[in-house]
Amino acid sequence: MVKKLCLVFIAFLALNVHSQEGTTSPYSFYGIGSLKFKGTAENRSMGGLSIYTDSIHLNLRNPASYAGNNIKISPFNGEGRPIKFTVGGSHSSTDLKSNSSSAKASTTTFDYLALSVPMGKFGMGFGLLPFTSVGYKLESTNNEDVLTNRFRGEGGVNVAFLGLGYQITKNLSIGVNANYNFGNIKNNAIEFRYDDEGNPLQFQSRESNRSNLSGLNFNLGLSYKPMITDKLQLTSAFTFSPKADLTSNNERTFETIIINDISGQEFVVNEIEADLEAEGLITTTLTLPTKTAFGLGIGQPQKWFLGAEYTLLKTSEFSNRVFNIDNTTFVDASTISVGGFYIPQYNSFSKYLKRVVYRAGIRFEDTGLMINNESINEFGISFGVGLPVGRFFSNANLGIEIGKRGTTNQNLVEENFINFQISLSLNDRWFVKRKYN
Repeated sequence: MVKKLCLVFIAFLALNVHSQEGTTSPYSFYGIGSLKFKGTAENRSMGGLSIYTDSIHLNLRNPASYAGNNIKISPFNGEGRPIKFTVGGSHSSTDLKSNSSSAKASTTTFDYLALSVPMGKFGMGFGLLPFTSVGYKLESTNNEDVLTNRFRGEGGVNVAFLGLGYQITKNLSIGVNANYNFGNIKNNAIEFRYDDEGNPLQFQSRESNRSNLSGLNFNLGLSYKPMITDKLQLTSAFTFSPKADLTSNNERTFETIIINDISGQEFVVNEIEADLEAEGLITTTLTLPTKTAFGLGIGQPQKWFLGAEYTLLKTSEFSNRVFNIDNTTFVDASTISVGGFYIPQYNSFSKYLKRVVYRAGIRFEDTGLMINNESINEFGISFGVGLPVGRFFSNANLGIEIGKRGTTNQNLVEENFINFQISLSLNDRWFVKRKYN
């Protein structure tokens, strides 16, 4: 197991060194960025469905999954659940289109790192994953197609979580995650000025903002999985995250800059720090909205599963005075996910393809962002496979999602994206009861 972990860490550290921003979406300009999917590649390959839990995969979206699923697994001599470790990353390629132009962008990101440890009827999980991501470069022009403003942003919020689950009965489990949110968001805006002949001035003005964010919130989960016949199992799940506050420590500077005509690099000549304390903006409170999700599914354990899930995010509760923007409002967001998987024969030793997990799903999302009275919606269809590797039901998970976000109405941007996901789900025994002295 140690060798596996070392290889995983080296691979994903290398991935992070060469990665770009976590998103290239212009819609990350709003609020604290684009929400990242807080789940595994297995979840994303089933349309974002997160109600299914088992003994060999981590479910980062429901802390009740840390406990329960206490079936006897033959490679572990029937001694219960293994240690579960997972790590994942993704690559996204996006075509951006408006009524007047188009562009292409791509980004490669680290998505999550987590571990779950069984402790009798209890289970503990902890890990790290991104919460939001900011990465945009926008420009505006006047009626004569002359550049007037340039906006850039980067950063985001990450989550370090620690959770505990408890198996109340054979079929019922509960759990709770404590999430520490931290990170920073940087954005700047340049207003271009020109002389009487239409040439850009040597010195331009730039406003730069930085917000350092931190705070705690909780996620509660419940999972109920009774057998309704000898072969069929009903799966139901519920998660709830109450409203919470993040502290935002803010900085703002006004700068005089020179822009290199060839490289476009910006050089600061002088700067003045804004007195945010006098405006009451040096420290503000950002409200993270309430999130509720519930789902239902049916299937044959270790064979097939089909389920649906509905998520409601009270984005209308979102607030932060630093991020107020004209013609933009937040309304309640919602997501509908439908998906499942199929395994031809999970314990086949002669035919590898029979042990492969085949996944598929679809999702419809209202992001809760409304610009110029136009709702920003998102759609995605996904496929994936779980490839057995090594021993003890460890596997590599590959997924692809094809979808669309936004619209070209009201001079907005439509994004057509393809997301590729890869993850490793590793299982091992760390604590073995001695049978002989």
